[in-house]
Amino acid sequence: MPYRICKTIEIENGHQLSTHPDNCRFPHGHSRKVDFILEADSLDARSMVCDFKIIKDAVGPLIDRYDHALCMNSADPMFPVLREAYGERIIAFPDTDPTTELLAKTFYDLASEALRSYSENKEKKYPLPPSVRLVRVRVSETSSSWAEFSPS
Repeated sequence: MPYRICKTIEIENGHQLSTHPDNCRFPHGHSRKVDFILEADSLDARSMVCDFKIIKDAVGPLIDRYDHALCMNSADPMFPVLREAYGERIIAFPDTDPTTELLAKTFYDLASEALRSYSENKEKKYPLPPSVRLVRVRVSETSSSWAEFSPS
């Protein structure tokens, strides 16, 4: 079995599920925990999968874009109004509601690319071997509810 690590980044994030039949159709926020789970078949020269700082350095700036932002379905009639008023703090989900499941996949995709790019940069203080894999991203919506995305 491979070694696994998890780095959690916490953000305050809002969303609006315009097609939801109840209160979730209104803008609301969550204190989200985003867990990035990485694995490797063997440990590096420092006896680690990788340094936790790598995850924060590589992924943190991308996730920060979602902190104190509102994710919305771009088809919602209020989307253009709010986007005009608040700019990039209103994040479009093209023609779909930004469920926690879709946020997990979005964060997985962003993190995969960021970690690949980080790994290719040989001048970094903390090396990231290409054998380290992002296996899943879990996004907590509340203390008792989460969604997870893994490509396999």
